[in-house]
Amino acid sequence: MNNNMKAIKGGLAGLVLVAGASTAAADNADATSEGISKEDVIAVQTEWGEGIVAISSVHAAEGDYKARAKKHIKSLYAYGDTAVMFKPTLAADDQFRETYDEALSYFIGTEGTEDSGFAIKGWTNVRWESNGIYTDGDSAMAMGNYYFTGPDGAETKVEYTFGYVLDDEGALKINLHHSSLPYAAG
Repeated sequence: MNNNMKAIKGGLAGLVLVAGASTAAADNADATSEGISKEDVIAVQTEWGEGIVAISSVHAAEGDYKARAKKHIKSLYAYGDTAVMFKPTLAADDQFRETYDEALSYFIGTEGTEDSGFAIKGWTNVRWESNGIYTDGDSAMAMGNYYFTGPDGAETKVEYTFGYVLDDEGALKINLHHSSLPYAAG
């Protein structure tokens, strides 16, 4: 075996060893609560849903719903920490919301745009059904359906994919949010 083949073989052995250690570290991370856990993701999903309901509630009570929406975005999205990819459910003209202000417009509405204010539609509950939650140290992904209960009690099913990262203070933040209405053959 020539020296190049020995180096490749040695490198592969090291790669296998590192990959094995990484898997063990990931398993350990869940067991010792280091990094993001599935429970952390579920807690942030719950907080996100409660935030949408709170924005709707403050709007219905003619309160400062804009301030509540700002708090929601600042506490749950990674704007200012890292790039955020946000594709809201009801957006066609401005499909992608890379900035905090674009996200705020989607949630509370802006006259003269397609944004009618998703979070001020009177939602009374948000229920999550995850198809899967994947965690890997300081990042996580989740996909499934969430259901928004309107003021009339009817549920609207929406498909979602969310990505999460830890910020510098260790708080879980959304860096990927894609929502869409299920395809309906017609």
